Amino acid sequence: MCYDERMKSPTPLKPTVVLCVAAHPDDLEATVAGSVAKWIQDGAEVHFLVCTGGDKGSPDRQVTSDDVAVTRRDEQHAAAQLLGVKSVTFLGYEDGQTEPSVGLKQDIAREIRRFKPDTVVTLDPHILYDAESGMVNHVDHRSIGTATIDAVYPLARDHLSFPELIAEGFEPHRVADLLLMREPLFTNFHNSANYFVDITSTFELKVKALAAHQSQTGNEWFSALLEQVATDAGRVAGVKKAEAFIRIHMSI
Repeated sequence: MCYDERMKSPTPLKPTVVLCVAAHPDDLEATVAGSVAKWIQDGAEVHFLVCTGGDKGSPDRQVTSDDVAVTRRDEQHAAAQLLGVKSVTFLGYEDGQTEPSVGLKQDIAREIRRFKPDTVVTLDPHILYDAESGMVNHVDHRSIGTATIDAVYPLARDHLSFPELIAEGFEPHRVADLLLMREPLFTNFHNSANYFVDITSTFELKVKALAAHQSQTGNEWFSALLEQVATDAGRVAGVKKAEAFIRIHMSI
């Protein structure tokens, strides 16, 4: 683990309970799996929350959305097991049509209150497109990132937000650190990041975990991209390979 001097409050982050929130199966392996493996090796408990089934993610005209969802759920469990993740929860929202609704925010707030993480990791919702890489940020990624940020603050914290969750047994919880990540397809994130995790020792495990998503992977260029992104972030962080984040150390 390392942290960058650009942080306003460069307190070393040593998470004990981490909740990683993403839109689809394989999002977390592509973005944060190296850090997840490192945190687990250092004694942290990590949970995955996947908000959609990824049920539209197939070019095969012979399969249904239900077929794809089952396959991707199995792949996500296999990848999480490789990393040592303690649990995987699926919310079941529809792939490609998820909005940052009050219902989604409540569902995420419930899981924050359930697991009581000191650190929440989610997708950075602020990028709409990247002309340099020719990429548009997936609508689900933007929606889940926005909903998670709102769930972290103030909805999971305030007892008057979603009082029905208290009736269900989920007491309010304050998250200490929020980490925002971006897909490797978006260029130069390491230049704007303010927090880095050294994944030199866990990069190969990240690659193996991503490969568990067999229905989505197999492109050699993407493996090369992962290596390049980790190397570029490592160069900024002063290590061989790293994952980059925007870290918000919560003051309220």
